[in-house]
Amino acid sequence: MKQIASFTIDHMKLLKGVYVSRKDKIGSETITTFDIRMTRPNFEPVMLTGEVHTIEHLGATYLRNHPEFADKTVYFGPMGCRTGFYLLLGGDFESKDIIPLLTDMFEFVRDFEGEIPGASPENCGNYSDMNLSLAKHYATKFLEETLYNIDEEHLIYPK
Repeated sequence: MKQIASFTIDHMKLLKGVYVSRKDKIGSETITTFDIRMTRPNFEPVMLTGEVHTIEHLGATYLRNHPEFADKTVYFGPMGCRTGFYLLLGGDFESKDIIPLLTDMFEFVRDFEGEIPGASPENCGNYSDMNLSLAKHYATKFLEETLYNIDEEHLIYPK
């Protein structure tokens, strides 16, 4: 069986960052999949489900209400390894193109107060597994350590 592309990336060399994971053509449209790596794989502890779930709810809400990217957002959700998220956007993008969007989104998570959107039994299959304080912690850490001063080493997969 052919190995999928994401398994060919050396995760021992992978840093926190924003990477183009793949580009797919569906008809004449391009879907760009981004690897948003918030913790360094195999070196840092993974995020727990409560904070991942909270970032997912807040991030998806932010993206699907964004004036420019709402209609381009196909999917935003966690990686199974809990080191980050995938973002699928309609369009042909590079990592650097979405840094302002992600910076705004993680600032939204960092600054969020109140009830988490969709965190009710009617709206979510596991509504009680949320952790806003740790979601804010990880958002702040990602902003300060990665997004605010991002460079090429954190925008292009390692060789």
